[in-house]
Amino acid sequence: MGTKILDEILSKLSKEADISETAFEGANIILYTKNIEFFQNDNGIIREIVNSIKKRVELRADPNICISDDRAKEIIQELIPKEAGVSNIFFDSFRSVVTIEAEKPGIAIGRAGELLKEIKRKTLWVPIISRTPALRSKIIENIRYVLYENSEQRKKFLNQVGKKIYEGWVRERKSGWIRLTFLGAGREVGRSCIFLQTPESRVLLDCGLNTAATDENAYPILDIPEFSIKDIDAVIISHAHLDHCAFLPYLVKYGYSGPIYCTAPTRDVMALLQLDFIAVGQKEARKALYSSSDIKQMVKQTIVLDYEEVTDITSDMRLTLYNSGHTLGSAMAHLHIGNGLHNLLYTGDMKFETSNLLPSAITRFPRLETVIIESTYGGKDNVQPSRHEAEQYLLDVVRTTVNRKGKILMPILGVGRSQEMMIIIDRAIKEGTLEKIPIYVQGMVWDVTAIHTAYPEFFDKKIRKSVFHKDYNPFLSDVFKRVGSRQEMQDVIDYEGPCIIIATSGMMTGGPSVEYFKSLADNARNSLVFTCYQGEGSLGRRIQNGEKEIVFSNGSKPEVTEVKMDIFKIEGFSGHCDRNQLINFVYKLNPKPRRIIVNHGESLRCLDLSSSLHKLNNIETMAPKNLDTIRLK
Repeated sequence: MGTKILDEILSKLSKEADISETAFEGANIILYTKNIEFFQNDNGIIREIVNSIKKRVELRADPNICISDDRAKEIIQELIPKEAGVSNIFFDSFRSVVTIEAEKPGIAIGRAGELLKEIKRKTLWVPIISRTPALRSKIIENIRYVLYENSEQRKKFLNQVGKKIYEGWVRERKSGWIRLTFLGAGREVGRSCIFLQTPESRVLLDCGLNTAATDENAYPILDIPEFSIKDIDAVIISHAHLDHCAFLPYLVKYGYSGPIYCTAPTRDVMALLQLDFIAVGQKEARKALYSSSDIKQMVKQTIVLDYEEVTDITSDMRLTLYNSGHTLGSAMAHLHIGNGLHNLLYTGDMKFETSNLLPSAITRFPRLETVIIESTYGGKDNVQPSRHEAEQYLLDVVRTTVNRKGKILMPILGVGRSQEMMIIIDRAIKEGTLEKIPIYVQGMVWDVTAIHTAYPEFFDKKIRKSVFHKDYNPFLSDVFKRVGSRQEMQDVIDYEGPCIIIATSGMMTGGPSVEYFKSLADNARNSLVFTCYQGEGSLGRRIQNGEKEIVFSNGSKPEVTEVKMDIFKIEGFSGHCDRNQLINFVYKLNPKPRRIIVNHGESLRCLDLSSSLHKLNNIETMAPKNLDTIRLK
């Protein structure tokens, strides 16, 4: 398997190159040499090979000629200035790679990468720099440890992925047909899962749950004749929200052993949210779909990509991830299928507007024929206020509640929305337009925020500039107080002064936001502020719709909570496009697609957006139901 392309590469190298091993790391090809001189200066031969075969090829020193870990560590510590804040150095002896964690990666890299070149020259190890989170992140530490601990297994896995991609490799390949089947999110929000098939490949686009549903409608519809977990070649995860990734460890549990593609922040946040999903389920006595060991295995199978990094994922599909503007590391998946036969863009969830935290979604692509677009707020009445108006409304609500000595509860999505709220509130306090009050951040939101501090390169340029050049990170402000235990949570409830509480879950389907609500709801001085979408059937939707008595089951005895607190719904902060932004996004797409498929929205919103886009752009549009299959070619 995959030997043809390796044979072609080796035929271009002389015996002096002394190649001891050839291996795949996913779609990348790795050559290990025992010749130190060739490793340090290949005279452009590797570049010539790359230009010839149009694949990424990397030359590394054979592990046997790399200097010892201890000596290499000494050299690295001598070369990298102390102000870089090196916190860890990990050696992957199976791949001749050393990972250096630093608080300030730019200093560790050196001008024009000079320090990395020097480390490589003196140690023969290939250095990779990663950022130490400004806030300690246990999940990042665990993920990095899992990958280092299983480095030999990881090398074998990546090699197998590459062999499968290049099996029967030929320079020109044309697929005969392409089709999509919607296994979830067809005219609904939740359980996003799309099955993409060609004669060569079987790929899943997202694999989520509908967390607001309690029956079979919670899960993707996998019991169709053509679907088999063991036949899936790749899974692409657009972002870390549970309605796009929570069912993935279940696939792994029941036999999926192939690659999972996403960005690094998505991998980290996804694992965190899945672990939290299990924990919340245990508290509510729900049967667990999978275990933490299944999530750990999922991490081992994940291949992270940067934005605009091109990689083959099957023998006839090439993937590029682009910023979608929705959450940290969220991505639109562009698929180049069948050597140019068709180009498909799956937007996942997206925001075509620069937020306080993230840049706007990308609209320029190399080629484009079909777009699958979300429609969470695609209905004709779904026009949101501007972000500035939303911010002023939020701050007015906070001031009013603070003046009457009340507490503000903000049930929030742990990813994205909560961090934007933190930035807005911190800025208002710094500017003096808001009284300095404590902002309590509940466990998982804090953990997600810590992950944000590890990836500031994904932020909008204003926040990046603040972090990189002004050495100010808003997430490190002293107004934020972590709530990590039940006793600390009770202390917040008992706190006599005004405060803001940021807690998950955003739809109040479980988690600390529900516990806070039970304690704060019957006090008219308090306020409940919704800033995110409330799914049908969720507790948040019921409260938003005006229910004044909420019944909770407490063993055999029901518990009734009276709602006396003020309820506010503030639109404009959504990580989703409103109707105008969706229409504008399609208008700005370059090149213009020939077909638009609308999903991830309530039925009427999907149909309305589909109809409007057809009339405005004079192109084919459709809004498939679950289990509908569409032939693209």
